[in-house]
Amino acid sequence: MANVVDFPGTERSQTRYTSVAIVLHWTIAVLLVLQIIGGWVAEDVLKGAAKFQAFQIHKSMGLTILLLTFARLAWRLGHKPPPPPAGMPDWQKTAASAVHVGFYVLLIAIPLSGLVLISSSSYVVKTMWWGLVQVPELPLRGLENSKAIHDAAGNAHSLLVWGTIVLWALHVGAALKHQFVDRDGVLGRMLPFLK
Repeated sequence: MANVVDFPGTERSQTRYTSVAIVLHWTIAVLLVLQIIGGWVAEDVLKGAAKFQAFQIHKSMGLTILLLTFARLAWRLGHKPPPPPAGMPDWQKTAASAVHVGFYVLLIAIPLSGLVLISSSSYVVKTMWWGLVQVPELPLRGLENSKAIHDAAGNAHSLLVWGTIVLWALHVGAALKHQFVDRDGVLGRMLPFLK
């Protein structure tokens, strides 16, 4: 099958994602796993200066994931993904679409809930994106209900992360099913080394 060229370096066949989509997918996936582990370690394991530094990294990585998610979404809107395999049941197509939309929603909502969380905190800690740029906060600190906002944002942040873990499990499970049960090549469309 002839390759379709979107931009230089983004060659794809009719059955594979573009190189840009693959790089963004795996970069976000790796950062997300590191982010979840790092958030747990920062919250429950570290103390003192190490905890402070870990949260600065956590906030920087969260903003990076948000920016990469917007880039991935923009790329996706301009570049159609490969069609589902022939014979794939409609319910699986609907489920796959729902999981993808869910990921986009969560990957945007989690960092935004984190921003609300730090913006409504009773103490001021500047957020420096990788030590380069100060991230502006929302004007929530000092409001009459800022404590309630802070608590709600913290709960939402945690629940959204758990939602992401559940979607991740569904996504990985479905990819493995396609690879080893259905043997329809779906996993190979996104793996850079498997065609």
